[in-house]
Amino acid sequence: MAYMSQKGYDKLVAELQRMESVDRPAASAAIAEARDKGDLSENAEYDAAKEAQSKLETRIAKLKQTIRDAKIIDSKSRDVSTVQILATVGLRNVRNKMQMKYTIVSETEANLREGRISVATPIARGLLGKKVGEIAAIKVPQGIIELEVTSIDYED
Repeated sequence: MAYMSQKGYDKLVAELQRMESVDRPAASAAIAEARDKGDLSENAEYDAAKEAQSKLETRIAKLKQTIRDAKIIDSKSRDVSTVQILATVGLRNVRNKMQMKYTIVSETEANLREGRISVATPIARGLLGKKVGEIAAIKVPQGIIELEVTSIDYED
């Protein structure tokens, strides 16, 4: 089951629709064009087009599975005093006092450059259920990191 926001779900559905209505016909056209160029046994363009189509079909199948397994988070029923999925969490590293902010999202919505970390990461798992002022001791590959929760916000 993949927990996600309505926005993330809608984005995946739109991507799937684009792949099925635009990318799939384009891949078929590329194969047909390459096929028209002659001997298929020595046609690198045909092989590349078939491989691209295979990758596209794999991605479409994965997207369909993710959408089928999606559980949209109901923003009205959550406890906003604790860290949960879709929370934007302000943090302070206890050791070096560095401040950071992350939004905890589903694996499909994660993007570290945007400050969106997957709920499956060690940091997110260590923060779940914490309240403002609590310290989470989280095991990461470099050892144990202690992060103090300084704020919890939720978008509506």
